[in-house]
Amino acid sequence: MKVTVKAPGSCGELAQGTMDGKNFLITCPIDVYSTITVSTDESTPFHIGSKIQTAINKTTQYLQLKNKRFHVHVASDLPMGKGMASSSADISAMCQTIALSAGKLLTADEIADIALSIEPTDGIFYPGIMLFDHIQGSIRRYLGNALPMYIAIFDVGGEINTLHFNQRRDLKKLNQANESEIRKAIDLIVKGLALKDISLIGQGATISALANQKILFKPHLEKIIDISLSLGAVGVNIAHSGTVVGVLFPPHTLHNSATCIKKINTDCNGVTYLRTVQFISGGLTKQEGENNEWKQCR
Repeated sequence: MKVTVKAPGSCGELAQGTMDGKNFLITCPIDVYSTITVSTDESTPFHIGSKIQTAINKTTQYLQLKNKRFHVHVASDLPMGKGMASSSADISAMCQTIALSAGKLLTADEIADIALSIEPTDGIFYPGIMLFDHIQGSIRRYLGNALPMYIAIFDVGGEINTLHFNQRRDLKKLNQANESEIRKAIDLIVKGLALKDISLIGQGATISALANQKILFKPHLEKIIDISLSLGAVGVNIAHSGTVVGVLFPPHTLHNSATCIKKINTDCNGVTYLRTVQFISGGLTKQEGENNEWKQCR
């Protein structure tokens, strides 16, 4: 039996920080994926990364699947260490693929519990856009579906280990100092999703991005924001524990993106354009039917 599941990555987060000391992020899923295929074959071992192997072990233990071996193929377009949820996508898709191969289906909450037992995780496997506690899972709030929006993704360089970042001794204090600004960001993003107003989402994301400069500085961020807003973007978001910056374009100003990309590349030394993607609702999908169409896992 062969099962294929894909999980979206992210362009960082729309916002991230703490509320009353509780960690949270607002997901920013994009149409770039990690795809995992599992074939059940008793005689075929798997040779994969440690996080994915841990996800297999924990899922089989949770589902009480004994004496099972899997041949695993991983195909991902998500770079590692950039804040694009590459590990979260791999782990969540792996959990669901194992479950489906055994004729079972994991809920998003079950996947969250397994993923969080491995490392801090993004909530991109939840349908829609989520307010999610990426450390302990204490907050799991659905905010709505994605709005039509394009994101030009830039990389300021380097790599960040998410696990090490979240273990920083000064992180709690720095997050506490940002809470008033982060609350403004949350309110704007939540209101924007409810009213289907992309400009409010852009304003909130930009506030969170600037607040995070005290925690993980991104060179040229202010200049990127100025250039972007002058060319019709509604704002900028970032990977709060990564290296990417996203310029948020509504569909009617996307034609300005080429000029924006060129100007940022010219004026911001060391900043590299990666690609332009669509902002989408999160959730896992599986291949099924004669035409191998992608359908939601449910």
